[in-house]
Amino acid sequence: MTTSSETRKLIVVTGASTGMGASTARQLARHGFHVLAGVRRDRDADAIRSTGVEPVILDITDTEHVEALAARIADDPRPLHALVNNAGVQVNAPVEALPMAQWRQVFEVNLFGHIAVTQALLPALLRDKGRVINISSIGGKYAMATYGAYAGAKFALEAVSDSLRREVASLGVQVVVVEPGGVRTEIAARGITTANDLAARMTPEQNERYGSLVQANNQLMATGTASGLTADAAARVIVKAVTTRRPRTRYTAGRDAALIMRLGPMLSDRMLDRILAANLRRHHPKNATATAPRDERVVHTR
Repeated sequence: MTTSSETRKLIVVTGASTGMGASTARQLARHGFHVLAGVRRDRDADAIRSTGVEPVILDITDTEHVEALAARIADDPRPLHALVNNAGVQVNAPVEALPMAQWRQVFEVNLFGHIAVTQALLPALLRDKGRVINISSIGGKYAMATYGAYAGAKFALEAVSDSLRREVASLGVQVVVVEPGGVRTEIAARGITTANDLAARMTPEQNERYGSLVQANNQLMATGTASGLTADAAARVIVKAVTTRRPRTRYTAGRDAALIMRLGPMLSDRMLDRILAANLRRHHPKNATATAPRDERVVHTR
């Protein structure tokens, strides 16, 4: 798979500690690219370091980290072929119950951090006619209950991607969005734990309104990711977006994502509401009150 031209090219993959990001970094290295793999901790750097994969400590919300990454690329004579904006957090809670600090955190990581990295690396990408790959989600098109913050940031990322694509296409930079469905990575387990933590802080009135909904959504999340793509399979879609000479503007990853993206535009909002509600209803706890779990920890990998 390696070509002589690829061995001279750099690729940045953010959020490469585990899951899709780690798998994407390794697969791209096997294609002959030199991958700068963004991780947040030294132990993650030790785990990802391998031939063609150079870990860099990168919190995309930290200005100094982003500037250091840009300086590292500026000092390298190899062209920058692609930036893969993959880092992300999943936070699920009802709109009413999610504290504003968490709303801001989700948007800082899932939107503003990607914009900061993209701004910092665009001069190199413009010079080298590279491409930007933004990892969105089916949640970037359709927002389920308790996904307000996560989907809101992904909706915004989709819009920013469209705008950026139209700004830089004539300058030789391609912008691609990848929209995965359920993927078996650690983000699901962390998302369920966070959802339970947030539910434990809801007021009694909020518990009465949303507790059963939170439990149902956690079960749906666990079930959906259990039947989803492996991280390696999702990464292969990202690698295709990176390596294809003339990539599409959007790729789905997984049959669930492809089905939703195909059928969604054919349905009215009310019809889609009924379908999503019926699907979620199957996961509501039987013979239970609406009270959300206080100490439960669901362990599941995505």
